[in-house]
Amino acid sequence: MQAITMEVAGMSCQHCVNAIEGSLGKLDGIHSAKVELSANHVFVTYDDSKISVGTIKETIEEQGYDVV
Repeated sequence: MQAITMEVAGMSCQHCVNAIEGSLGKLDGIHSAKVELSANHVFVTYDDSKISVGTIKETIEEQGYDVV
């Protein structure tokens, strides 16, 4: 299992939290996804044999947010 913290711009409310956590939670290989709204961070634990960091980043960006 791997863990990564990503800085994400554009998050401002609970809807943003739900959109990101929900979309990541549907991906195979994601163990957990937790948004810390006040710090603009997303903490993800994942299985790197099933999913790449690039896919995680793309999934967040598909929700309309920028991974910095």
